[in-house]
Amino acid sequence: MSYRRKSLKSILRFRRSIPPVIHHSELEPLPDFTPNLNYNLFHMKDTFADCSDIVFHSFRIGGQTEAVLIYIDGLTDTELLDQQVLTPLKESSVCDQDMEDILRHIAVSSKKSVQSLTDAAEEITAGNSVLIIDQLTKGLSFGLTKWEKRSIEEPSAESVVRGPREGFVESIRDNTAMLRRKIKSPHLKMKTWNIGHYSQTRVIVAYMEGIADPVLIEEIANRLQRIDIDAILDSEYIEEMIEDHPYSPFPQFLKTERPDVAGANLMEGRVVILVDGTPMSLVAPVTFFSLLQSPEDYYQRYWISTAIRWLRYLFLLVALLGPSFYVAIVSFHQEMIPTTLVLTMATSRAQVPFPALVEAILMEITFEALREASARLPKQVGAAVSIVGGLVIGQAAIQAGLVSSPMVIVVAITGIASFLIPDYSTGASVRLLRFPIIALSGFLGLFGLLLGVILLLIHLLSLRSLGVPYLEPLAPLKTRQLGDVLVKSPIWENQVRPHLTGKWNKYRQGTDQQPDPSNGDEQA
Repeated sequence: MSYRRKSLKSILRFRRSIPPVIHHSELEPLPDFTPNLNYNLFHMKDTFADCSDIVFHSFRIGGQTEAVLIYIDGLTDTELLDQQVLTPLKESSVCDQDMEDILRHIAVSSKKSVQSLTDAAEEITAGNSVLIIDQLTKGLSFGLTKWEKRSIEEPSAESVVRGPREGFVESIRDNTAMLRRKIKSPHLKMKTWNIGHYSQTRVIVAYMEGIADPVLIEEIANRLQRIDIDAILDSEYIEEMIEDHPYSPFPQFLKTERPDVAGANLMEGRVVILVDGTPMSLVAPVTFFSLLQSPEDYYQRYWISTAIRWLRYLFLLVALLGPSFYVAIVSFHQEMIPTTLVLTMATSRAQVPFPALVEAILMEITFEALREASARLPKQVGAAVSIVGGLVIGQAAIQAGLVSSPMVIVVAITGIASFLIPDYSTGASVRLLRFPIIALSGFLGLFGLLLGVILLLIHLLSLRSLGVPYLEPLAPLKTRQLGDVLVKSPIWENQVRPHLTGKWNKYRQGTDQQPDPSNGDEQA
């Protein structure tokens, strides 16, 4: 007991010696500007202590008034800073510390005054340069930011045969400019928030005024304002913070890097969320069927798009239920298989020591491991590992008697089917849900398969994306909107915007847009 008491005392003594952790909300703000330049400079240097990339450039305005220009090396265009700020001020004749006279000598369009040292520090960390002048109780911020960024190129995950080739980049201003180029209207509104106590990540919510539901905009704004986090490094942070059902495997936001996809959703009354530092934008609200649509569906003939869409729905079922159906038939319902096929499968499975359930799970795990390995390896060897590795391992497993040939075929078809799902998050959800349905089929046969499907449908029926039912327009049934779900209707037939997203401006085009072939006959 004495040893235990000594141990507890030593632990408590060690804990008391640790300084308390200061939460971001407990940090005291910096004071306001004072006429004393040295006082202001002392607090700024103390704030940016041990920051070797912060530059404090001292000079004299007109050769008399002392001033300091503070900026971050690498985030500021130093060439423009020298030409438009430093050189005019050094050569000016201003000596009475008049802010208006000083501003007239600076030819920078993006400039504003800052009233406190806290505001000045925020401007500096945002990439702007701040000018502090002796005897003045406020500073000047210049928007002369410049940093290296990736050029605009086609998104690799959303490539199309026909359609625009540009994609969003990590610069949020470039992304908003691409949206403005798609929709040249003052009704395109963009609201900005800085989220993250340390990162101060800029988040922009874009919507079409007069088309989007004002209640939807207000709800998104409230959810964004409730976020209390240190840093936002990707749009995934925002998605998990504001979605309706965070524990569901299905995504409730559409992720896209394409400005044309974002613009099309804006015109349907949806909201696009752009996050600085990532090319992946968020679109909400969405339905399950919108996640199964490809941008190229709207750039091809409508009958071709309809055929491809039905093929996508078919292979979605194959990707989700293919291995489960095989396991259920082989394990419990052999009488449903033709006699010739049963004999062939029996011969193939004669040397396999595992039941069909274990065989299917092992093959699916191996296939997912190959897929993940090919995604993480360099591009030069990733494709070779996924294709050659799958063929070699599959053939070796068959020869060793670990798996049967029909199982390899089923897993291969299932893997190909999962590639037909356009949205990566939806495809990952389908691959994940495949395993519990396989387990139910292995234990209960087709009854387990139907049980898994029923539980999945119940879950999908309970989901909402910012209040919009996940399976709309099938549940609840909206017959007028099925023209863009089960089939791809011609553009001239899409007169009405989707329900609950565009009801404030119901019609998107005129009622008489169908081409008249008789006009061509008359001209001929």
